[in-house]
Amino acid sequence: MSARPHYRASPCPATASAWGAPAPAEARPRALRFCVQLRLHFHFRSRGGQGRRQRHGPRATGSSSKMISLSIKRPLVTMSFLLSSLLMLLTVATPSWCQRSETTSPTASNRAPFPWNKMRLPEHITPVHYDLVIHANLTTLTFGGTTEIEITASKPTSTIVLHSHHLQISKAALRKGAGERQSEELLRVLEYPPQEQIALLAPEPLVVGLPYTIVIDYAGNLSESFHGFYKSTYRTKEGEVRILASTQFEPTAARMAFPCFDEPAFKASFSIKIRREPRHLAISNMPLVKSVTVAEGLVEDHFDVTVRMSTYLVAFIVSDFKSVSKMTKSGVKVSVYAVPDKINQADYALDAAVTLLEFYEDYFSIPYPLSKQDLAAIPDFQSGAMENWGLTTYRESSLLFDAEKSSASSKLGITMTVSHELAHQWFGNLVTMEWWNDLWLNEGFAKFMEFVSVSVTHPELKVEDYFFDKCFNAMEVDALNSSHPVSTPVENPAQIREIFDEVSYEKGACILNMLRDYLGADAFKSGIVKYLQKYSYKNTKNEDLWNSMASICPTDGTQRMDGFCSRGEHSSSSSHWRQEGLDVKTMMNTWTLQKGFPLITITVRGRNVHVKQEHYVKGPDDAPETGYLWHVPLTFITSNSDSVQRFLLKTRTDVLILPEEVEWIKFNVGMNGFYIVHYEDDGWDSLTGLLKGTHTAISSSDRASLINSAFQLVSIGKLSIEKALDLSLYLKHETEIMPVFQGLNELIPMYKLMEKRDVNEVETQFKAFLIGLLRDLIDKQTWTDEGSISERILRSQLLLLACVRKYQPCVQKAEGYFRRWQEANGNLSLPSDVTLAVFAVGAQNPEGWDFLYSKYQSSLSSTEKNQIEFALCITHNKEKLQWLLEQSFKGDTIKTQEFPNILRAIGRNPVGYPLAWQFLRENWNKLVQKFELGSNSIAYMVMGTTNQFSTRAWLEEDVMTWIFKELTVWNPC
Repeated sequence: MSARPHYRASPCPATASAWGAPAPAEARPRALRFCVQLRLHFHFRSRGGQGRRQRHGPRATGSSSKMISLSIKRPLVTMSFLLSSLLMLLTVATPSWCQRSETTSPTASNRAPFPWNKMRLPEHITPVHYDLVIHANLTTLTFGGTTEIEITASKPTSTIVLHSHHLQISKAALRKGAGERQSEELLRVLEYPPQEQIALLAPEPLVVGLPYTIVIDYAGNLSESFHGFYKSTYRTKEGEVRILASTQFEPTAARMAFPCFDEPAFKASFSIKIRREPRHLAISNMPLVKSVTVAEGLVEDHFDVTVRMSTYLVAFIVSDFKSVSKMTKSGVKVSVYAVPDKINQADYALDAAVTLLEFYEDYFSIPYPLSKQDLAAIPDFQSGAMENWGLTTYRESSLLFDAEKSSASSKLGITMTVSHELAHQWFGNLVTMEWWNDLWLNEGFAKFMEFVSVSVTHPELKVEDYFFDKCFNAMEVDALNSSHPVSTPVENPAQIREIFDEVSYEKGACILNMLRDYLGADAFKSGIVKYLQKYSYKNTKNEDLWNSMASICPTDGTQRMDGFCSRGEHSSSSSHWRQEGLDVKTMMNTWTLQKGFPLITITVRGRNVHVKQEHYVKGPDDAPETGYLWHVPLTFITSNSDSVQRFLLKTRTDVLILPEEVEWIKFNVGMNGFYIVHYEDDGWDSLTGLLKGTHTAISSSDRASLINSAFQLVSIGKLSIEKALDLSLYLKHETEIMPVFQGLNELIPMYKLMEKRDVNEVETQFKAFLIGLLRDLIDKQTWTDEGSISERILRSQLLLLACVRKYQPCVQKAEGYFRRWQEANGNLSLPSDVTLAVFAVGAQNPEGWDFLYSKYQSSLSSTEKNQIEFALCITHNKEKLQWLLEQSFKGDTIKTQEFPNILRAIGRNPVGYPLAWQFLRENWNKLVQKFELGSNSIAYMVMGTTNQFSTRAWLEEDVMTWIFKELTVWNPC
């Protein structure tokens, strides 16, 4: 599943809803001038470098000399840390609280004893093959079906336990032996909703090794949520509302469409038959074999038998979609399906899918095993996309590209999403994690392969410019004590949904990139190909991947010795490099079996470089020490040599000896390692001087990582805010997208902290500083769609930044564009790269806001609709913001799938965040029903409506009071 729930980042990093006083024409040239007034002391000091990095602070205090102190004190840090923990508890509160002890017998819904007391199914019944017949009625919004499951038993038992959720079972029977003419014995059915399980009780024990078939007739309602077999709608150009039915089964919702053994290790083959009206089309994982008329006005489509796969990969859609198709070089038919009015936007994704599928077949040296690959754009879709084998499904904005209106970032996003889902056809579908605790084996690899594949198939997109931002995002989450290991125990559905997060996806991808950098690309590729070949159509654990890597050595002069890779003495290092044994499993276990990541502290004493590692974690002072150690593949360059040096740090401290003294040393070259570096003594001063003097002496990714590390260190009291801001001054000469965006990601939250406080003078100064820092780069931007993808995305973000902060040259230009666009009734073609800035300015007056909403209703472009949504959310008109919340939650004109984005955008608005928070509280129970507890959607909305709070009163009197109330009154059982 791609990108977890598909929530758009702010169109400009951290810029959403930041309208304030106009920036002065001239900003003060140096950060330290206003820093003297600002005095943002991030007092997050603790034994282990702990402390949560705040997006909000306590009440500002003034002095007679106008000195403003926004000291973020430890009590608020502790409170915010507690808030994070409580929000986590609230958003994942699950029926696991209600689970009985495994020594007691649960009670079925009919009050009879239920014969199984564990969340996981028993292993002694194994499904072999499913025959599914499903009839969806799009008029009554119901469906009925018959499921026949061929099973075998590994020990005698008269109880068959499987999954079923919200299904009404009318009959269950058992056939003994092979063949269709075997007699049936009725089975008694017991239901246990808290575990979403049913038990089928046979009159006598099943015989070990003998084939049996269970037959279950059932019915259900099409789900009103975004999971299971659910209803979706769309509106035609003529205004007609049409209904379709689609599936989303990952992680645990196949049981909502048919009774099944709904765990990834229970792989089986599937024969699927879908009954539909003649006016509709049905598609599923496999190609259509034949269609049979079974009654007047009723057609039954028979699809080919699938390969062995997990239940969460089953998919079927009943709709009136249209399609376009192409063939790959190996003869795989690739098709894109969409609603008829948007099928003309399918060509880009179709071409990308063909190219990427061919790439993966070559890269993995394993042919794609099916004869077709469909990509379907679903009008209502919670996540970004889903990797169902042979029928990947997508949110429309993740698949459809309007050549006239879609932005450069849209093209990049579509390519990456398609790449992610097609990578899953190998990582996840062909080889599947045994249980959800190793979800990262699916998602981390798919996220990593996005960048590997697209860098080759679409080099013009320069995806390498965006990879390390994913690592920075993962670090933000992984630095919290509430984080979890990459491979982490989970049991119930809500816990499983919870780990579809930055740790499983982004951190998983980043540690794979770190390993690839250490082993070398060829050795790494050999290891993963070996893994895929060995475990095809099987399930794996974390250790299976590392065992597949065990015989693979780095390509830079290593040899096999006693089962390990051994590196000879490095030419420019000390004895620390001699005969270094590389045990991939032991090394990577330190990254996957413990949460967090290390802070590496560097102290240079002449030629000696002292290295120390510790757990980088943000939290209260009294948080216990974890004692974690990592095997850290350190890399560094120096002022004397740009040749990358490597050293595997296995201990808490070590010393490296350089051939000669150096002016500066930069660790974590290219940001390929998942760790943060602190340079003691004058180390940061030397690097700041390097950036101010010749910033291009190191790569743009190195520059971005220095910005990130500096401000991360500020948040835990290791570095002063003055030094971090001083380093950021070099951005005045920066032109590359990665460091510019990272600078904005660090500086804008500081501005937004002030925006909520009565510190207008400081807020104005900081805004002036921010615009002044990037004014030269902003002024160089053309209002066109020219340049590379990275240049275009940078242009879009910078112009939005400038216009949102009322930089007058930008505002005046945008006002002119919007006026002409409005006069042309929206038919004027705007450069897509500047449209967001134009709409943001236009939405600031009521007439422009209303006009934008009218265009939203008729637009067929996902990009344009997303841009309008953002613009509508940054108005300062509270009535319009409240109306937006209500309309998007209602889901008529604005799809409910957009509600989390709109809620968060309004939550970032300086006048809207109280409205967003109140709306969330008042509609909490309905939100939980629609988006599911434990889901990234719920966490996204809760954090999005609270992370703008900047006073202790908000946290104590409002947020925590509500959380404790919900935890007290809500009963998940």
